[in-house]
Order: sequence, then C-alpha cells, then structure tokens
Amino acid sequence: MQGKEADGGAWLAGINPVYEQLKRDPRAIRRVLVARGARGRAAEIAEQAKRAGLEVVSEDVRRLERFAEGVPHQGVVALLVAYEYADWHALLDKKPACVLVADQVTDPRNLGALVRSAEAAGVGGLVIPQHRAASVTAVVTKAAAGATAFVPIARVVNLSRALEELKRAGYWIIGLDGSARQSVFELGFPELSALVVGSEGTGLRPLTRATCDHLVSVPMLGRIESLNVSVAAAVALYERVRQTSGRKVSMD
Repeated sequence: MQGKEADGGAWLAGINPVYEQLKRDPRAIRRVLVARGARGRAAEIAEQAKRAGLEVVSEDVRRLERFAEGVPHQGVVALLVAYEYADWHALLDKKPACVLVADQVTDPRNLGALVRSAEAAGVGGLVIPQHRAASVTAVVTKAAAGATAFVPIARVVNLSRALEELKRAGYWIIGLDGSARQSVFELGFPELSALVVGSEGTGLRPLTRATCDHLVSVPMLGRIESLNVSVAAAVALYERVRQTSGRKVSMD
C-alpha cells in the first residue's frame, strides 16, 4: 500500500507489497528500510534487496510506523523512485501501432489495471491528462503488477490537443462509450489506432467524445449497465489483437 510522498517518491509498506516490487521491478525502489533485528521474511527481503544492489537501512520500528502512515508494515518499508513520465512528443515520434488514452481516470487501481492490460496487449504507450486524473503512484505500480516498467506513460496538459496530434500523425481515434450503437466487435481496427477510455463515473468528456473518429461499446448481455473501465479496455484491446494477429503488433 502507498504511504506519503517523500523525496519525490512514495513509501510502500508491508512484506508482500515490497517483495512483489522487488521481484517485478527493483529499479523502481530507491532504498529499503527494515526494522532493527528483523527476522524471517523481513530479513529475507533485506537480503534480496542487497542482492539487487539496493540500499538497505536498519530503522527503529517507530520511524517505520511514521513512514507507513497506519499501513501494517511488518518490519519492511520501501521508498520508491519518483516515476519518470515519457515525453509525449518522443512517444508520438516512435509511432507505436496502438496507443491507449485514459480520459480522467481517477482511481489509481483502475489506472494500474489499464497499464497491465496495455502491456499484455502490446500497446505502445499510455496517455493521461495532467489534471483531474490519477498519477503514477505506488498504488498504480502495485495494481499494474510491474507493467509500469514496460509501458511508456505520457502525461499531457491538454488531452484534446494530444488527440488532434495523434490524428495528424495518422491515427484513428476510437472512443469506448457505453451508449455507442456500434459494437467494438463490428469495428475494423486500423493499423494506427488510439483507444480512448473515459472516467469511472461519467465516461468520455463531451470534447473528447467529439474528437473521436469512432465510438464503440462493449455489448452488455446481462442486467448490469457497464463494465469497469479497465475490463472494458481489456476487451477492446484484445479485439484489436485478434483482428491484427496476422499483422505485427509492435510496442516500438
């Protein structure tokens, strides 16, 4: 779980969260703090961190409690490196076949799940707005299961402008909208596509929706009205994978 921001990074507390971070992406850790006299799994994590070349510091339990801010730390706290966002124009210049755009997704767990699905589906980059949206934190990193180390994430001031720049670069903008008449399974995904998903509560903003070339929905055959944003995105991304299986799906 995520603690307070510190030195540009954030604290990750608890044996399992720190262990998973060490296993998936130790580069995201600046240093590991372990309670003095730690034994068992806490001591094992300290040794694992040392083998990874990380700084390991023995700390008083009371200091660990302060860093963890009420999260059960079990004698282990890690300070994460501040996430380094990708340069938006550098990402655009690489021209990946598929880009995922998140329009004001505010739940960090949903953002992390989006990153995880994007990495699994071969997406070349994720674009998020700078304001009124979740940023990449320890919670996002944990929910992404390490995928933040592999998917470039660019943060832009004006999302509508970024979508227009994608259009000028040859991308077709495809918005996921629960009210759209066209199913995502009826759309033929173009070679260059940007999939746009909206916020958890209100979906795509009007200006974002108006910028899209196509609006598609995931068919809902049951009684509930919509899917979680990360689940809906995963369905659409894998429909694209299915359609482009005969083509190269590039992350470059």
